[in-house]
Order: sequence, then C-alpha cells, then structure tokens
Amino acid sequence: MQLKPLARSLAVALSIVVIAGCSSTGGTQDGDSYGSQDGSSMGAGTAGAGTGGQYGSTTGSGAGQQADSRIPEVRTIHFDFDRDTIKSEYESVVMAHARYLRANPNAQVVLHGHTDERGTREYNMALGERRARSVQRFLNTQGVSSSQMSVVSYGEERPAASGQSESAYAQNRRVVFNY
Repeated sequence: MQLKPLARSLAVALSIVVIAGCSSTGGTQDGDSYGSQDGSSMGAGTAGAGTGGQYGSTTGSGAGQQADSRIPEVRTIHFDFDRDTIKSEYESVVMAHARYLRANPNAQVVLHGHTDERGTREYNMALGERRARSVQRFLNTQGVSSSQMSVVSYGEERPAASGQSESAYAQNRRVVFNY
C-alpha cells in the first residue's frame, strides 16, 4: 500500500506552500516593498544599494544601539523630500527601537509623522502618515506587536526648524518615536 508515502509527501508539500505564503515583506498596495510615494523602488544608484534593502540590514552600528532595557537615545529619523522610504542610515536606529519594543512587550510607542511646509496641508498630513506607517511596517516585520504602536501625523504643523532653507526643510521631514 503506497498511501502512507503519498500522504507524507502531500503533508510536506502543503507545509512548504503554507510557509511560502506567509513570507511577506509588507509592501504597499502597489506591491512596492520600499514604500516610496511615487511607486518607484530604490535602484543601484541610491543610498540603500548594497545594504540588503529596506528591511534586510540587521547588523548596523553606531546610533541607536544599546541595551534592550533602555529606550534608544536617538528618537528621530529623517526622510528625503516627498518620500516615505526609510533611509539606510536610519535602519540601525529603527532596529534599536524594534529590539527595545520586543524586549519590553508592555512598552507603547506613538510614531509622529512630520513634513516640511512645501505642499498642501492635506497632502502633508497624508505624507506624514505614510512616513509613520512605513516605520510601523518596518517595526512590525522585525517582530514588534501592532498593539504596541500607534501612528499620528502632524504634517507641516509642528516644525522642528523654522525657515525656508533646505537645511530647515530636511530637519522637518521626520518621524519621531514618542514613548
């Protein structure tokens, strides 16, 4: 009787299909795992090239890495103009927050999304939310519970720097981790 080997093979094949179906990178509705505003993904000439992608780099050094029992010191990450993509230079910061939140399941964080003053109020509110949700997705893929995170967008309403220079604009394009 060959029913037993057939059943075993079927069970193995079904397990592989289930595991493959569960592996998701948390992309956007457009299917873009980088979460860019315009649907384009990072190419070979961008800052994230060679780092393992937005979610792939887990090594990182420097800012934001410390003991899991303390809230990471760096609580602000910045974004490029009109983008909601987490820059590769801030992945280690977000990873430090992920480690802290995983190690402290009762901890809660509010992700505050901000923009510079360019664009309409409505557009900036939506962009601030997209930035905060991009960070939320990253944390979620790192094993942080969704119940530990919430998102608020302030758009252009709470600037970190005043003025109409590129330097001021760059400081205002951010997500702040508020514990």
